[in-house]
Amino acid sequence: MRNWILPEYISDVLPAEARQIESMRRNMLDLFSLYGYEQVEPPLVEYVESLLTQQDAALDLKTFKLVDELSGRQMGLRADITPQVARIDSHILNRQGVTRLCYTGSVLCTRPDGLLSTRQPRQIGAEIYGCADLAADVEIIELMFASLAQAGVSDMSLEVGHIGLFNAIADAAHWQGELRQSAFNALKQKDVPTLKTLAASLASELQQGLLALASSYGDLSVLAQARAQLPALPEIAAALDGLQQLHAALTARGIAVRFDLAELPGSYYHTGLVFNAYAKGFTNAVARGGRYDSVGEKFGRSRPATGFSIDLRGLTSVPFPGKKAAVLAPKGEDAALLDAIRALRAQGEIVIVDLGVVQSEVHADRALQQKEGVWQVISL
Repeated sequence: MRNWILPEYISDVLPAEARQIESMRRNMLDLFSLYGYEQVEPPLVEYVESLLTQQDAALDLKTFKLVDELSGRQMGLRADITPQVARIDSHILNRQGVTRLCYTGSVLCTRPDGLLSTRQPRQIGAEIYGCADLAADVEIIELMFASLAQAGVSDMSLEVGHIGLFNAIADAAHWQGELRQSAFNALKQKDVPTLKTLAASLASELQQGLLALASSYGDLSVLAQARAQLPALPEIAAALDGLQQLHAALTARGIAVRFDLAELPGSYYHTGLVFNAYAKGFTNAVARGGRYDSVGEKFGRSRPATGFSIDLRGLTSVPFPGKKAAVLAPKGEDAALLDAIRALRAQGEIVIVDLGVVQSEVHADRALQQKEGVWQVISL
């Protein structure tokens, strides 16, 4: 193996892509601040107990682990930033009111989410802590769409689900452990034959409800069908009411909504609403989010929470302006030359000092040249 070969699903970010990622990052953080979100920067590595806020087998499997040589304890490289932000809200900031936080940074996963994914996404996201009201979910989704639009993503739609529907049926069936996990995975994959096998011993209304979830996909009419087909459980009625209210609020904001009641998250800290944003030209979701009201419980404060995250590397296929043409300047110690270079850069011009430039390798359309004792910008 050559020593420059990178691991599978790990890649370098080259100049054009890096410039686009950094531009999106800056613009999104500025947008978040206009909504009142404050930026936090959790560490790349923590003790594993802090990174896994629940008994989360999926997140545990995605987390690289190593031994801390100072303490001898097991540490993990973060595969998700949300548990870290929950720790900051619950254990460090410890505010009593609603808290809006945002973050950006790389995460590292033991395996990719899909064939076209990377194991080192560049996450950016926003989260609201301390508000259980539907208004918080609406704000988060509105901000998510505004962020994607700012990055140049168009033709977007929202796909919404609610993990509370599955949990209500699983609780009524008294499913725990491996059986519950198998049903969760089968529903997520819309594997109807496996669901039928697992639900064979259930009461008919629970069996019918579980199978109905697997085919409940479409527009607002899906909710009416779900009310008729799902068991008459208070948790199910409350979840469907919330989804209907969410549809009304988002439609008023011009956001197209579709429902997939079998849409389940990859991490198990989610407790209710889950959503994915899709856009034309993208194979996978361009943003993901949901509600995770118990994510801070492990840190001593179980606060309502909702948020979203975007992988900036996944957006680099969006058209992006080419790099601004530069001015090529000679090297030297002439005071007038140095002043001219400083003045151009102060005006926002890119000035490249020629230390051995190959002109075909840099985007320069002008040169700084001395004419009649004065340094002037000349078109190439």
